[in-house]
Amino acid sequence: MALITLRAFDGADRGRVFESVPTPLTIGREEGNPVQLNDERVSRFHLKIQEDQGKIVLTDLESTNGTKVNGENVQLWVLRPGDVISLGRTVLIYGAREEIAQRLAGLRSGDLAKGVVLEVDELDQASPTVALEFELQFPDDPTAGARLRTLLPPELPESLSPGQAAQLSEVLQYLHLRIRGLIRTVRVSSKSEQVTLEQRQWQNLLDLQDRLAGYLRAIGEPED
Repeated sequence: MALITLRAFDGADRGRVFESVPTPLTIGREEGNPVQLNDERVSRFHLKIQEDQGKIVLTDLESTNGTKVNGENVQLWVLRPGDVISLGRTVLIYGAREEIAQRLAGLRSGDLAKGVVLEVDELDQASPTVALEFELQFPDDPTAGARLRTLLPPELPESLSPGQAAQLSEVLQYLHLRIRGLIRTVRVSSKSEQVTLEQRQWQNLLDLQDRLAGYLRAIGEPED
């Protein structure tokens, strides 16, 4: 059972801190939610946060107005310290200040180009104390906090059954082949930095994104 911290910095509950709340938990406006919000645009039981295989997973519970993480609509999301959760008029930040500082230090110390982030125990060995104020100002860069929004390559799920691994491989192979075909049709201008894609291939790209959107919805809202 993981303990998580959420802080409200906008909305009717602005300033409230939900500290060390045990998972699994739900967030909504109804009594019975471990995190109850005073927001009429939040559904009665809006979203769920649980621990699964060492990760903290957010699931939208088919809420009326949806859930956003870092500005993007999501059904499922692996939360990391510093992620911003928006539901209704309420905005929450996930993680204690110390956890966010640790993540910033990991992003700073790791190699972002290779998707490497130092683990908490590695950071503890290098620096026993990590302060959020220091990390937000390092190195005197007003945009240092934007490192929290860096999109690193996601990890593949572990402990898949052979059938699930085969299905996942089939989906990734399908996407790989279609993207490879699109890349081969791109024309690069020798006089500028622009590339050109034919109308037919542009529609191909739109269709591919549409299929990805369908996959995401099917995973986030599986049919009974």
